[in-house]
Amino acid sequence: MPNRFVLDSYALLGYLQNENFSDRIESALINARIGHDYLYLHAIHLGEAYYIVYRKQGPKIADMAYSRIKAFPITLISRIDEELLLEAAKFKAEFPISYADAFAAAMSTIYKCRLLTGDPEFKRLENANRIRIEWL
Repeated sequence: MPNRFVLDSYALLGYLQNENFSDRIESALINARIGHDYLYLHAIHLGEAYYIVYRKQGPKIADMAYSRIKAFPITLISRIDEELLLEAAKFKAEFPISYADAFAAAMSTIYKCRLLTGDPEFKRLENANRIRIEWL
């Protein structure tokens, strides 16, 4: 059974910027390519990564980052069904997190997998035993 993870924009951006944890993301991507890991990403996080790169480095670099992420061996979730919508809304209502982060938490719950992140906003959710996190 493959390991299953949700990636958020923190993980994506850190990988693209070669942060100190980028080797962990690289390992997950390699493992996903050979079927040992299964990675999920919501389009909200892809868009968040795009606009952050766009704002800091311009449209050309943002387009390159977008294309690179789209080539990753990741299951991109581009729809928001009712289950995801309501689960994310509950996380947002109960915890002081961004709406995008609420979707990462909701996906982690729905897909019964760990969230790969280093974003400290998720600490409260982990402490409340609402999601499982592998910290970067």
